[in-house]
Amino acid sequence: MFICTVRANTLKFFGVIAASLVVLCAIVLTIPEYTPVSTKAVAAEAAKYNYDKIKTNDDRVNFLKQFGWEIEPEPLEEVTIKIPAEFDKVMNSYNELQRNQGLDLSKYRSREVQRYTYKVTNYPDYTGTVMANVIVYKNRVIGGDLCSSDVRGFICGFDGKK
Repeated sequence: MFICTVRANTLKFFGVIAASLVVLCAIVLTIPEYTPVSTKAVAAEAAKYNYDKIKTNDDRVNFLKQFGWEIEPEPLEEVTIKIPAEFDKVMNSYNELQRNQGLDLSKYRSREVQRYTYKVTNYPDYTGTVMANVIVYKNRVIGGDLCSSDVRGFICGFDGKK
């Protein structure tokens, strides 16, 4: 024979816990998802460019042409690089550049990817050499930049805004 006794204080305690859980769930469900305005703007801007199905050199050249860049059709360099597992200060800064153009390298930590470097021939208001780096993983552009080869040069996203 099994006897179970429940006192009123025990019922009140579990009632308060249950009511608290209901209130907490209601609050969580009614709070709108937070997305910074700039992220929405970047995502909308990135939506008009095609980052997928980048299989050949012509695909990479056409990818850069989407942004208005004229490049020498043969890459200056084709290398396999490994995205670091842990980002240092420099890599965090570079990934911030990627996030500003709707991309994110942190999803590809410890992965080997291909980097293709092209010479840009129509960069405005700059007389030095400008290069475009395109980082590709499984036929998708996951990152990249435009940069100058000068010591006091620049680096920017595919849109060319410094």
